[in-house]
Amino acid sequence: MSCIVKVETIFKIKRISFLAFVGVFIFSCNKKTNYVGVLEDDIFVSTTQIPDSHFLGDNNCKECHQEQFKEWSGSHHDKAMQLADSISILGNFKNEKYTSQGVTNCFFKKGSDFYVNTEGPDGKYHDYKIVYTFGITPLQQYIVKFPNGNYQCLRTAWDSVKNKWFDLYPDFKVVHSEWLHWSRGGLNWNTMCSDCHSTNVRKNYDFKTESFDTKYAIINVNCEACHGPGKQHVDDVRRLGDKYASTGTMHMTLNTAPKDLVDQCARCHMRREQYSEAFNFEGTMLDHYFPQLIEEPIYYADGQILDEDYVYGSFVQSKMYKNNVACNNCHDSHSLKLKFDGNALCAQCHVPDKYNTPKHHFHKMDTDGAKCINCHMPGKYYMGNDFRRDHSFRVPRPDLSLKYGTPNACAGCHKKSDKWAWEAFQKQFGTVDSIHFSDKLVPGVTRQPHGDIGLLELINDKKENEIVRASAVKALSNYNTENFINQYLSWLNDKSAVVRGATVDVLSEINSTDYVNSFLPLLEDPKRSVRIKTFYALSGMNASNVPEVYKASYEKVKKEFFTHLDTNSDFVGGRVKRANYYIKRGEIEKGIAGYESALAIDNINNQARLTLANLYYNIKNYKKAEEAFKIVIVQEPDYGPTYYSLGLMYAELYQTDEAISQLNKAVIKMPENTRVYYNLSLLYDKKNDQKNAENILVKGLKIDANNESILYALAYHYSKYGQADKAKNILIRLVQLYPNNPQYTSFLQQLNLKE
Repeated sequence: MSCIVKVETIFKIKRISFLAFVGVFIFSCNKKTNYVGVLEDDIFVSTTQIPDSHFLGDNNCKECHQEQFKEWSGSHHDKAMQLADSISILGNFKNEKYTSQGVTNCFFKKGSDFYVNTEGPDGKYHDYKIVYTFGITPLQQYIVKFPNGNYQCLRTAWDSVKNKWFDLYPDFKVVHSEWLHWSRGGLNWNTMCSDCHSTNVRKNYDFKTESFDTKYAIINVNCEACHGPGKQHVDDVRRLGDKYASTGTMHMTLNTAPKDLVDQCARCHMRREQYSEAFNFEGTMLDHYFPQLIEEPIYYADGQILDEDYVYGSFVQSKMYKNNVACNNCHDSHSLKLKFDGNALCAQCHVPDKYNTPKHHFHKMDTDGAKCINCHMPGKYYMGNDFRRDHSFRVPRPDLSLKYGTPNACAGCHKKSDKWAWEAFQKQFGTVDSIHFSDKLVPGVTRQPHGDIGLLELINDKKENEIVRASAVKALSNYNTENFINQYLSWLNDKSAVVRGATVDVLSEINSTDYVNSFLPLLEDPKRSVRIKTFYALSGMNASNVPEVYKASYEKVKKEFFTHLDTNSDFVGGRVKRANYYIKRGEIEKGIAGYESALAIDNINNQARLTLANLYYNIKNYKKAEEAFKIVIVQEPDYGPTYYSLGLMYAELYQTDEAISQLNKAVIKMPENTRVYYNLSLLYDKKNDQKNAENILVKGLKIDANNESILYALAYHYSKYGQADKAKNILIRLVQLYPNNPQYTSFLQQLNLKE
């Protein structure tokens, strides 16, 4: 009972820099597969970059596809990015001023060029020339060129519906030194935007010089961005004329299967992490990207949209997706517009006499309440004025809202309570008559007692959508991964690559070499993203210990892994992954350098800083550790774990008074964390402060009356200070609560013998 719990892993911080995984996906490969999808020939998909000359431009497509070209012209894809000129720019640049969060922007012209005067990365005002426009409606952004190949998107955008300037983040003050400032990483075009707003993009980030040499073949999202480079196709058509027959060189055609088509659209409509250097139309979706799973705070616990999720992650949760509905069933492939107005869109599949009637929706016809999308596709505003609908197509569940705080369309539309919505739901429909995956997922994501049961059911239901199963794999780690090791090892062989990837992610966080033999076969997984995840999980393994049968694959995946790191090194997350790789290998100094590098591009990323503080502490650089903890406290004064970690460090340095001070602050900031009470009591006991040592444990029991550690600490405390009867009462309770722990029975017997 005399030891202090060592500095613990920091969990989540309120204001963190984020990785915006803007999407890019592909189609399926034609190679023959065997069990678990392993390719019978070479699994290592080419990383060859396509020459820009293979992309011929829209006018070549127009020659034969005039109708499609007409539909595409003027679309969001067509206007995804343009050179800034008097035709493309929609905003008011007639010496217009706009002020938000203390920053004044002045928009003006010099000759035929467009400029803005605004706060720069040094906190001073400068004139910046607008070089590109981004989008058309409901907003248009403007891009400025910076040194080192950086292109930055202004935070102030033009509302092209209301014709006025507005702030993308009006309630969020950002100082010039922060990563989220418009002149830095958060609004960097090369990192955050280019991959999906232009065709054949190569980001070309140089980690050493922290510069970009980003290239693209065509400035906007043209025909070939979706259908692939046209050179071979055009050459074949011109050579063969009327004898031409499809050779399969083009993508996203009328013959593309629905789920493959969804994956291909997803390449720019998905939040994800990038695994290839550049998208080259080879392999499959998971050879280039891995999707964001259903996790808080990106999604609500039930899978509804919360942060910007870019549609794909929602749509693949739906029954629509499961039943082979694809994007082009609702959206025109070229204009991107909806194919039908109002409920007629849904009536393509859902019989109007059954669903488009007050007997189903309980609202007057031709009102907003009678529209299918308002009940089944509620939405949120992103980027200030961009309303995006949730594509998971779910029935509103006010009962789950009452239990877990998730939203529902009924309460949201009527602006009433979840209790009212649930009562109204029951009057109209009775009880919920079907089980949705969220009934099983939410308890696990929110760490409810026995939530693991529902998660296991989801994972083992092979008919469930794979993103749901993979999300359940990730959520199950909330319940102590080591309790489910055998299940996790079996999921490494799951037919779903997304499930395999999520499983590797979970197991790679366990500091153990026990699972090396289970990981090694996945170095030959058919999906690049899974292979790279596997190499990361094997970080601590020495190459000389790799079995001969896997050596060649190990070396190939090693190259893929470091390409992945280099590709993402303009992100904090990419630099952190590189740092963690070295830490797993025991190269702590390189790990520290990696975290310091991450903070160099985002100085307020306190998740990274807290980890760095603990690394400093581990190498006994207490001064730097203390400095790092204190910076977090200044930047995040309400984040309790920082006080806790700093207090534990002081305790191990025998600075007891300082430790007590920090842990008392931690109690105030996070009163639900019982470990704080436990450690604070030990510190009081160390100073022979019997009263406070007892009182803090009693307070902890008010938070969790059956907490094993606190009960035992209190029993030990009473025994130490001659209050045997109180100690016995608590030990009797411990024996009843935890009958399989012989330590409590033995302690009780010792007290009885002393009488």
